[in-house]
Amino acid sequence: MRNTARRAATLALTATAVCGPLTGAAIAAPAAAPASLYAPSALVLTVGHGTDAALASPQRAVTLSCAPTPSGTHPAPAQACAELRGAAGDPDALGTADDVLLCTRHYDPVVVTVDGVWQGRRVSYERTFANECVKNAYGVSVFAF
Repeated sequence: MRNTARRAATLALTATAVCGPLTGAAIAAPAAAPASLYAPSALVLTVGHGTDAALASPQRAVTLSCAPTPSGTHPAPAQACAELRGAAGDPDALGTADDVLLCTRHYDPVVVTVDGVWQGRRVSYERTFANECVKNAYGVSVFAF
């Protein structure tokens, strides 16, 4: 009989030790809600003169945030976000201007960089254009800053 009482006491203490943390505040606390319903889309765009971003110092830089609403220091965030959405966030997939833009063939290289996050995915992009006119014809709103 004494062994049965000892086993019951041991079982009760074990159950309390194992299940005790599962009662009260631990069960009542709701799961942490996500900070936002939108995946982050925040980019930093820079432009500078030179053939490569490592050697060119940025002359201008802007921020562009597209979720939940277009914002940032970019002069046309709504249009730039719409262009990027159309290209699935890939700067390489941006198109050129609809109307034909005639540019001279002088070589004055301009390098553009895009770094940040697009819909939760890391983006790191660099492209060198022959001159400012060619840059302005590509990704019409995105690189117009």
